[in-house]
Amino acid sequence: MFQQAGRGYDMAITQFSPEGRLFQVEYAIEAVRRGTTSIVCRNKNSVVFTVEKKSSELQEIIGSEKIFKVDDHIGVAIAGLTADARVLVDRARVQAQVNILNYDETISVKDSTLNICEYLQMFTQNAGVRPFGVSFLIAGIDSNGEASLYLTDPSGAMWGYKAFAIGSGATEARAYLEENYIEDISDEDLKLLPLRTLKELMGENLNKDTCDVAFIMKDDLKFKLLNDQEKEELLTKI
Repeated sequence: MFQQAGRGYDMAITQFSPEGRLFQVEYAIEAVRRGTTSIVCRNKNSVVFTVEKKSSELQEIIGSEKIFKVDDHIGVAIAGLTADARVLVDRARVQAQVNILNYDETISVKDSTLNICEYLQMFTQNAGVRPFGVSFLIAGIDSNGEASLYLTDPSGAMWGYKAFAIGSGATEARAYLEENYIEDISDEDLKLLPLRTLKELMGENLNKDTCDVAFIMKDDLKFKLLNDQEKEELLTKI
């Protein structure tokens, strides 16, 4: 007879293996690793999101989004299950509005991330549920004008970064970012760095139809998803 994966310890989210592992969480992390590549970079005052977009010629744009707006000053790029991401994004949007109503100020990027991570962690310790199979790169500009970037994973953990990549091409993308990211990168170079990183992975397959790009720049502090013409203009510079 064949042994069950995880020797049966993957049958319930509340059961640890003898090695101290939660296999259901690890399976959710694997779903993220198999997702499309997402790259986010920041400097001190601006943020750029770039994601790989896979679709067929017959497919409409609706349903394949990998970049979402949380609030005017916060966006997320995802890897993993898009349906799971929508639930978390909706929660983050509500929390952003609650923060304005309660405190008369916009929510910080860190607080928005922590709220999502606390919700993610709840789904690692309750019977009858499964972990969310998605990771976020959450980034934005706080009221003090400083940009922040955080990574979440299905366990509810979070980390801060200056530039990071998740998804199927993450290993190669991170290596490229480590070689090419500089501390005082200009806004213009920041706009191109994630696209150059994605080009290393996709080669000639990178075009306006196979990627999405969004900015939150210090000039206007507003989340902006680029249209096809704006993406074409950027791609001609790399």
